[in-house]
Amino acid sequence: MDALHVTEYPTTPQQPDAATRSAAQPGGGAIPHARAGTTDGHPGSAHPGARPGAEPGAGPGAARQSAGPGAENSARTEPGAPAEHGRTPDSGAGVSRPAVAGGIGDSGGGSGNSSGGTGVGGTGVGVESGGERLRFVGAATRRIARGVDLDETVLGLCRATVPAFADAILVYLRDPLPVGDERPTGPLRLRLRRSDRLPDHLGEGGAGTGDGPRLAPFVDRPSGGASELTEVPNGGALAEVLRGVRPLFGDSPASGGALQELLGGDRDVPDGQRSILAPLRGRRRVIGAAVFLRRPERESFAADDLLVAAQLATHTALGVDKAAFYGREAYIADELQRTMLPDTLPQPTGVQLASRYLPAAESARVGGDWYDAIPLPGSRVALVVGDVMGHSMTSAAIMGQLRTTAQTLAQLDLPPQEVLHHLDEQAQRLGRDRMATCLYAVYDPVAHRMVVANAGHPPPVMLHRGGRAEVLRIPAGAPIGVGGVDFQAVELDAPAGATLVLYTDGLVESRHRDVWTGIEQLREKLVETAQLTRQDTPAPLEPLCDEVLDILGPGDRDDDIALLAARFDGIAPSDVAYWFLDPRAQTASQARRLARRALARWGLEDLSDTVELLVSEVVTNAVRYAERPITLRLLRTDRLRCEVGDDVPQLPRLRQARATDEGGRGLFLVNRLARRWGATRLSTGKVVWFELPLP
Repeated sequence: MDALHVTEYPTTPQQPDAATRSAAQPGGGAIPHARAGTTDGHPGSAHPGARPGAEPGAGPGAARQSAGPGAENSARTEPGAPAEHGRTPDSGAGVSRPAVAGGIGDSGGGSGNSSGGTGVGGTGVGVESGGERLRFVGAATRRIARGVDLDETVLGLCRATVPAFADAILVYLRDPLPVGDERPTGPLRLRLRRSDRLPDHLGEGGAGTGDGPRLAPFVDRPSGGASELTEVPNGGALAEVLRGVRPLFGDSPASGGALQELLGGDRDVPDGQRSILAPLRGRRRVIGAAVFLRRPERESFAADDLLVAAQLATHTALGVDKAAFYGREAYIADELQRTMLPDTLPQPTGVQLASRYLPAAESARVGGDWYDAIPLPGSRVALVVGDVMGHSMTSAAIMGQLRTTAQTLAQLDLPPQEVLHHLDEQAQRLGRDRMATCLYAVYDPVAHRMVVANAGHPPPVMLHRGGRAEVLRIPAGAPIGVGGVDFQAVELDAPAGATLVLYTDGLVESRHRDVWTGIEQLREKLVETAQLTRQDTPAPLEPLCDEVLDILGPGDRDDDIALLAARFDGIAPSDVAYWFLDPRAQTASQARRLARRALARWGLEDLSDTVELLVSEVVTNAVRYAERPITLRLLRTDRLRCEVGDDVPQLPRLRQARATDEGGRGLFLVNRLARRWGATRLSTGKVVWFELPLP
């Protein structure tokens, strides 16, 4: 449920200086203030030529003085404009406008203590002519149009009208709000989205008059405010007003009952023409309503104010429609991108992983950054991070295709440079100008080495156990999609306890800093974070990722960010047993004997029977088809892993053996006794593996 926002304007209006008052003349980009007083102390009886307390040239709010025959000394309405309620046709149009200087508005009169004003709490703001009314409407609609999301659009309406046009406003929107061609289902319900008002104690000259009902009961919550959720019955007064679309005064026969339905049956609607109910109609249907309210001490709305309310309601409704479309598009794009990223990272043997993803700013939140961790045969893991150029739905879609391609290529156990080469070809097949950067690394926990290839991506940073951080020197290469480029791979040490940090350029590059400055800041941040722990203890991965993101400044979210951190634990040589076996009839019994000895050395005799049975079945299947020596490897970590490799690329499939079959039960036993098992195709054949929990 959306939160309701209530804004109360400052309680102490600021008085503009003389320069500000003299500069805010009509025709100079500002609308003059309403008349602040009358000749006899009663509002609405001002002489058309002058006002008491005004000085010549005093600017907005001051009375115009006669300058001789032919001089303009009275305010006029446009031809045909109806007279304002309670005033003569040449006494001003009565439409208010925002204050020129800070605070609520200017005091209007030269002395600042005139009585009976037409403004907001004695800081009268009004419109002197139809042209000035149009300028106010133009300024207000521009402010409404600046909103991108729903809250900004509604806030623009509230800030443009309070206190310039009304003393309080309530904005109701349909709940749920339909988007586009969606057909609403269920009854029509209006939810109070936002309400703004001036403080009640601001009366004439900034002091409350104490006369008449206040506006707080209509705006404030929770107990005394207007109804937060209103169900509109078919055929009721409110439904008829919404169907008619045109704004109505609160004292009209049609809108009286409608306001009671909308605000609550126990609410006293301000008397006279001091309230306007304006339906909000979008491109296809009514999506809400706005209620404009004025205080008793302020002159009531004029007939022309209905036209102003209609313009404000129309632009607000179109803005709400636009915001709803934008919100739906942003939601779809964000969900599309997040579903293309891994929900959870794997937990491969010998390495710990952590990741972060941050979308870009609201103006360009859809991007093409991605990361991935792909388990490979031999307990290895592929670490991938990439960035598709651009910010659009197309970028996110291309990112998904490249990530899927990288996963497929990784399962073929291709070298990193070959993976980038095939990704480059795939990007060219996707179309012209489909470019991306990518870094692909393969970590081997047994050898404590890694092979890295780069395609125009920022280099990774290695944080060693002792707290030293270095930027790895890797050939940059050309981005994916350029075509005809040879990618190079380098092999580097990956010592136990070291942390490899992969990232996209959104983390280190922005409008305020270049990429190499950002990389140096990242390196320094890693060193600083490592110093928070003991020298022989690596920093925890999850807090480390959070600390890395702290290098982002307020204006550094121009691009989305993908971050992948890998802590290399490795596998000690004493926990690895590795053999080459010739494909002979006696190989199965030899494999059982070797496995038994290794388990005895590790103190895992309780697993001997199960391991010997499963090793025998898998090795027998390999010996049956292999032409070259097969491999047998046992790994002891937090589990026991057995891997059998041969030179036959065909993967075994689990099948249900018939009662008369002599074979076909080996993988059935593996599937029943092992916690996990699988088969992976290699460039030189395949590997069949299974895992057992340690006792």
